[in-house]
Amino acid sequence: MSIPQSPSGSARPLAVISGGGTGIGLASALRLARDGFDLALIGRRETVLQAAADRIRTRTSDARVQTIVADLQDPDAVERAAGEIVGDVDVLLNNAGGNVLDRGVGLAGIAANYEANMRLNVLTAVLLTEALLPRIARPGGRIISISSIAALRGANGYGAAKAAIHGWMMGLAADLAPEGVTVNAVAPGYVPDTGFWDGRRTPDIVASRLAQVPMDRAGTPDEVAGAVSYLAGPEGGWTTGQIIQVNGGALFGRG
Repeated sequence: MSIPQSPSGSARPLAVISGGGTGIGLASALRLARDGFDLALIGRRETVLQAAADRIRTRTSDARVQTIVADLQDPDAVERAAGEIVGDVDVLLNNAGGNVLDRGVGLAGIAANYEANMRLNVLTAVLLTEALLPRIARPGGRIISISSIAALRGANGYGAAKAAIHGWMMGLAADLAPEGVTVNAVAPGYVPDTGFWDGRRTPDIVASRLAQVPMDRAGTPDEVAGAVSYLAGPEGGWTTGQIIQVNGGALFGRG
């Protein structure tokens, strides 16, 4: 892949990645650094972000990596984080999220569950995108959000939240296409080597998930990062408003 050129004229364009310290976020950061991007990683845990930055610099010595500690559910924290990022943003990867499984008791518990999942997965992406939108490079900017196969076949509050990402993404894609900015989502299937699956990799759960995958294996964060790399790079410039599925055939041709 050729190194994209930043409209700002700097040698390396800038990619901002939320949830960039672990899992798919870290794999995408490593890949984009290799592709020629400087990085701004945003997350809630400073030690995790620093470890990720050290790993990226070891792999790509000329990459500049900024780390920003922020809870992206908090509008004030988002505004502060956006203010710490210097210059134009060539790629924004909304990767922060999570799955709140506890449905509590009664309708109040269900309401709390859905609200928590929406805040973790939708609000984090919407607030960060809105904060950085004036600084997204035009033309040539890329906005990418990590969704999930759960959005396409349903999974309670988490699936509903990820499905909301799709509707928001498509509206934003229509608005920004005339300005030369692409907006897409990547929907991974079963990728167990992430914090999302911590505490849930039991033999029964692993077997049940693999049974849904025609390729009969789990995916990897690096494979999801490959889709991110395509959307972020020069060859992805005419792909917008799309949901790119990376799931080993667990769900065909939808979205």
